[in-house]
Amino acid sequence: MLSESAFRRPQGAEKLLTAIREMDLPEARLMEVCGTHTMAIAKSGLRQVLPGNIRLLSGPGCPVCVTPAGVMDEILRLSELPGVILTTYGDLMRVPGSDPEDSLQRRKALGADIRWVYSPMDSLEIAAEHPERQVVFLGVGFETTAPGTALAVLEAKRRGLRNFSMLCLLKRTEPALRALIRRPDFRVNGFLCPGHVATILGADAFRFLPEEYGLPAVVSGFETGDLLTAVYRLLCQIRDGKPALENEYIRAVSPEGNTAARALMSQVLEERPDIWRGLGAIEGSGFGLKAEFQDYDAARRFDFCPQNRENTTGCRCGAIICGQMSPQDCPLFGKRCQPDHPVGPCMVSGEGACAAAFHYRRIE
Repeated sequence: MLSESAFRRPQGAEKLLTAIREMDLPEARLMEVCGTHTMAIAKSGLRQVLPGNIRLLSGPGCPVCVTPAGVMDEILRLSELPGVILTTYGDLMRVPGSDPEDSLQRRKALGADIRWVYSPMDSLEIAAEHPERQVVFLGVGFETTAPGTALAVLEAKRRGLRNFSMLCLLKRTEPALRALIRRPDFRVNGFLCPGHVATILGADAFRFLPEEYGLPAVVSGFETGDLLTAVYRLLCQIRDGKPALENEYIRAVSPEGNTAARALMSQVLEERPDIWRGLGAIEGSGFGLKAEFQDYDAARRFDFCPQNRENTTGCRCGAIICGQMSPQDCPLFGKRCQPDHPVGPCMVSGEGACAAAFHYRRIE
C-alpha cells in the first residue's frame, strides 16, 4: 500500500493534467463537501492548473460554517448563565451571531467562563474539577467527530458526572447533500466526497449520489495527488455518461466504514431535524441524544431553542456554502471581512472557503 507521502510527489501529475486538458468537455462544476478538501485545494493551487471549463466549488463541508446565526445567538445566551462553563473547539469562538460584533471570544473577554478544548474528554475533566459548576460541551461536527462525542457522553454517565452536559450540534452529511441537490438553482456535475466522513460511514454511504441522482461521486483523500486523481475520475464519468461511486482513498476508506464507531454512534445518538446556514431546516440532518442520555442533553437542561435567522451584514456565506458563488464574489471579501476581523463563519474557520481563498490568495 502506498504511503501518504507518495501522493505528494509530482510524478504522474503532469500526465493527469494533460489527460484532463485533452478532454473535450463543456463546463464541469465539481463540488467538495469537506473543509479539509477546501483548504487542500486552495493550498495546492489546483484551481489554477485546471482548464477554465473545470470549476471546483466548496459545499457545506465545514461544520462551523454551516452553524447558523440563530444557533450562535442561543449559545451566546448560555454563556451568560451563572455557574456555567462552556467548552468548545477553537474555531467556534469567533463565529458571530446575528450581531456581527458578538461572539464567544467577545463574551470570554467580558468575563464569561469559556474554555478551549481539544477533545470532549477534556470537558469531563473540567466537570470533575468543578463539581459546583455546570460544564456544557458544544459538540459541533459531522460524522467524523460524532463517535468521540458519543463516547464522552457514555463516559460521563459511567463516572456519574451530573454537572456535565453536551449541546449536540452534530450534523449528518447525506440529508444536507439531498437538500442541496433538490434546490432549483443546483448546478453541480459531480462530487468529491469527504474522506474523513467516509472513514466512519464507509464509501457506500455516498452510493445514493449516482444511483438516485445520476451524479458522479469519488471519495477522495487529501494530498494533491489524491485530489487530482479524484477530479480526473469524475471527469471520466462525466465524459462517458456513466455516473458511479468510486473510492480513490482506499488506503483509509473501506466500503462499510468503521463498524465500531458507527455502533457507538447508534448507541448514543439519533437523527433529528436541524438548521443549516444557507440551507435552512432539513429533516433528519442532525444528531440528538437518545432518551436514555437525556440527563446529559444541554438543549433540554437549558431550554435551548434557536431561531432560524441570519445576520444582516451582507455576508454571503450561505450562498458560498451552496456553491452559488465563490468567496471572491462576496462584496465583503478581503475588505470588511478578513481573518483578523471576520464578518461571516467562512472566514473564521480554518476549513472555511473564504479563509482558504484569503490565505492562499496569491495562488488564487
